[in-house]
Amino acid sequence: MANETHDAQWFAVWTHSHCEELVHAQLVAKGFNVFLPTMRTWSRRAGKRRIVPLPMFPGYLFVHREMDKTSHVELLKTRGVVRILGERWDRLTPIPDSEIEALQRLECAEMPVLPHPYLREGHTGRITSGPLKGLEGILVRSRPNQGLLVLSVDLLNQSVAVEVDCTIVVPTGSTTAAAAASQPRFARRAVPLGL
Repeated sequence: MANETHDAQWFAVWTHSHCEELVHAQLVAKGFNVFLPTMRTWSRRAGKRRIVPLPMFPGYLFVHREMDKTSHVELLKTRGVVRILGERWDRLTPIPDSEIEALQRLECAEMPVLPHPYLREGHTGRITSGPLKGLEGILVRSRPNQGLLVLSVDLLNQSVAVEVDCTIVVPTGSTTAAAAASQPRFARRAVPLGL
C-alpha cells in the first residue's frame, strides 16, 4: 500500500455491533491494510448446521497504518465505525506487533479457537513444535496433557484460546507477582508443563 511506511502501527477500530465485515470491506476498498481475525464456529440456520466465521473480538478489527489526520478522518467516515481506540487522532493507542502477529499465526493455523475470559497475569509458555511453533501465551491446564494457550489483546481487555498439547509447551519464565502467589511455579523440565 502506498501510504504504509516503516512508521506504520496497528490500531484497534471499534465498530457498531455486527458491522465488522462491512467495515473491513469498505476499508480494504479505501486502500487500508486491515486485519479482521475470525474463528470458525457452528451455526444453525434454516434447520441446517454449518461452520461460519465469526470475529475473534466482536466489535473490533485492526488497521496497520501510519495515522495522520487525513487517514484518521477517512477511517471515521467509514460506515459502521464508532472510533479508533485512543484519546484523539494524534494520541491513538497502538497495539504491539507481537499481539497481532500471534493472532495472524493462530488464524493461519486453522485450529479451533475459543473465546476466553481476559487474562493478563500468569505463567507464559512457548509452543515448541507444530503449526504454532514459537507462539507465546498464558497456559491454562484443562487435563493432564492438554491445556489452553490464551492469547490476549491488552488494549481490548479480551482474550482467545486454542487447545494445545502441554508436552510441546515450555515455560518462558515470565510471570507476575500476583500470579506467582496464587499459582505453583513451572517445573524446570521442558515437558510436561507443571501448572
